[in-house]
Amino acid sequence: MTLQRRITFWMIALAGTILFLWVFSPILLPFVAGMALAYLLDPVADRLESIGMNRLWATITILILFLLIFVLVLVLLLPVLGNQLASLIAALPDYVSQLQTLIVDNFGDKLRRISGFGSSDVKSSLGNLMTQGAGWLANLLKSIWSGGQALMSIVALFVVTPVVAFYLLLDWDRMTAKVDSWLPREHRDLVHKLVHEIDVAVAGFVRGQVSVCLILGTFYAVGLAVLGLKFGLLIGIGAGLISFIPYIGATTGFILSLGVALVQFWPEWHMIVAVLAVFGTGQFLEGNILQPKLVGERVGLHPVWLMFALFAFGYLFGFVGMLVAVPVSAAIGVLARFALAQYLTSPLYYGTNAPHAPAERESDG
Repeated sequence: MTLQRRITFWMIALAGTILFLWVFSPILLPFVAGMALAYLLDPVADRLESIGMNRLWATITILILFLLIFVLVLVLLLPVLGNQLASLIAALPDYVSQLQTLIVDNFGDKLRRISGFGSSDVKSSLGNLMTQGAGWLANLLKSIWSGGQALMSIVALFVVTPVVAFYLLLDWDRMTAKVDSWLPREHRDLVHKLVHEIDVAVAGFVRGQVSVCLILGTFYAVGLAVLGLKFGLLIGIGAGLISFIPYIGATTGFILSLGVALVQFWPEWHMIVAVLAVFGTGQFLEGNILQPKLVGERVGLHPVWLMFALFAFGYLFGFVGMLVAVPVSAAIGVLARFALAQYLTSPLYYGTNAPHAPAERESDG
């Protein structure tokens, strides 16, 4: 009955959390963003404290510097990116038409031999496919643009988020100590162990992946802009920022860049190859240098599990869901591994007639 009551309690707590997120998701964005900001900046505050600065001034210094950098980037980049996004949306139908003509004129014979269709059939099928794809992409870009405008017009995001981050960052150590004092003494060490594993997973991914996204976004944007690719700054930064979803950022940026490069540079193959080389180099850097060094393998989040969590939480709770998807999925992963370890040492796994099976297994090993 004790185990049953514990399971019932945690199931009720989980249901209550999901209900809370679902009901209040429209107003949670500034608070979740403030909590995420405080979590990301807490190690910096601890470092400043270690060199003699008190917590209050450390918090004020960090937030002022962060807000200055954020506003500076916003003022410099937002107008440029907004103009490029609006231009890309307007030019997308013309780009699709030119790309369709280019493919049919240069590769039509090969497509006819492969498919067995006539020239008009190939052009019609290809046109329908590209039109549907372009329509989906245009709707996506419009939703991002309108959503971004709506997001930027919400004063609460810029007022409430820094206030929430300030108070949480200021009281972070006191809050964690208070929560620690509420833990049952019998299970305190176990809870500490699980919370530490969750923190390692979340911190290792979030802080590392933020760095990876910023580095990749800068690399892609600079590389494409140097090559003179139209909308290169927008495509590069966008591809870098959505690189937290495995393979999605690079694939999206690659497809957009390839389409724009074909229309803009054809038949200059060396320029098209150079555009592809930017993404090839970025993927090499991400897979062999950035991910191992900044994120590492200790995170324990499988790419498939991460993608499912991001899409599922985004579908259920919108943008707020995407913000909490990584920490929640990391916590679920840690708890699932703990539950599996408990099961593998329990009588349920070995059977009621083998009470000493774990010891025998260790002795056999």
